[in-house]
Amino acid sequence: MTEITRPTLIIDKEVCLQNIERMVKKAKKYNLRLRPHFKTHQAAKVGEWFKRFGIDQITVSSVLMAEYFASNGWNDITLAFPLNILEISRINRLADSIKLNVLVENKEAAEVLANTATNKIGVYLKIDTGYNRTGIPAGRTGRIDSILDILRKNSKLSFKGFLTHTGHTYTALSTNEIFSSHFDALLKLKKLKNRYHKNYPGMELSMGDTPSASICGNFDGIDEIRPGNFVFYDLKQYNLGVCEISDIAVKMVCPVVSKHVSRNEIVIYGGAVHLSKDSLQNTDGKELYGRVIIKQGDEKVLLDTKNYLTRLSQEHGVIKVTPANFKLINIGDLVEIIPVHSCLTANIMGHMITTDGELIEMMPKY
Repeated sequence: MTEITRPTLIIDKEVCLQNIERMVKKAKKYNLRLRPHFKTHQAAKVGEWFKRFGIDQITVSSVLMAEYFASNGWNDITLAFPLNILEISRINRLADSIKLNVLVENKEAAEVLANTATNKIGVYLKIDTGYNRTGIPAGRTGRIDSILDILRKNSKLSFKGFLTHTGHTYTALSTNEIFSSHFDALLKLKKLKNRYHKNYPGMELSMGDTPSASICGNFDGIDEIRPGNFVFYDLKQYNLGVCEISDIAVKMVCPVVSKHVSRNEIVIYGGAVHLSKDSLQNTDGKELYGRVIIKQGDEKVLLDTKNYLTRLSQEHGVIKVTPANFKLINIGDLVEIIPVHSCLTANIMGHMITTDGELIEMMPKY
């Protein structure tokens, strides 16, 4: 292992491979295409791990990310973010070299795409099935009709079907709530397919969130799933009941720089610029920014929720610990933090090191 002297994101390659294999097997079991979302890891090297399992179609969240992965050999990409008409020239260039799908949810974007597309582009209509972030509400068939009319003006454009992200599963209070949100989204998409499949017999339905992809067992009528977080998982997924602690492949390793016995607090070099400020409610009702692993002899021990990352500022992290554990942690030690949200943590860090010491660079941000 490379010597660690500052906040360092460590990933366990074997755990990642197990997570990928598990999702691949689930997709096969339910006769689904797995088009994993690469915004979680944003790394060509990690992308190669997916190819071991036959994955050749991916999802990304920006034109820049699509360009990066296209330059690394991926030639079937869905850009799962509402079409940014200011990037239409780059989208056209990309569509000239790969099979590209984009998302449309409004007439303005559809008009620009229909008037300017110079290469074949697949188009999904983004449907809001309850997340209330982006997308056409499932019942607004009049808006869907008007957008489809616009898209038909350009023969280069091909309507692929309906796509949704059931993102509200991430705020579920129970696994039953995840099942319920997933089933509700399923029914809404199937209703749309029943309405439009006669005119578009090849159209598909695409869903994409890690919680439902991980634990749900009803995908009737769905053609494709697009989970991303599952490659790493994180505390949020664990708290939802979606994964086990052993499935979480990422840890932020941070040096201990200070101790305050009067408060039973440990200060680490590792703050919001390393971990993000995503949090969960701890068992004591307070904000939790990460779970803590310490080394005892040759073993690593996950401390219980009485010991947790309780505050973050830019570079500082403050860990609240019990008196007994306070004595076990010394200045100069390295502690491991399990992040609340692995996607944001990885994005902030920009590179990772495997447990074997291999450096993995992520895509450039600009």
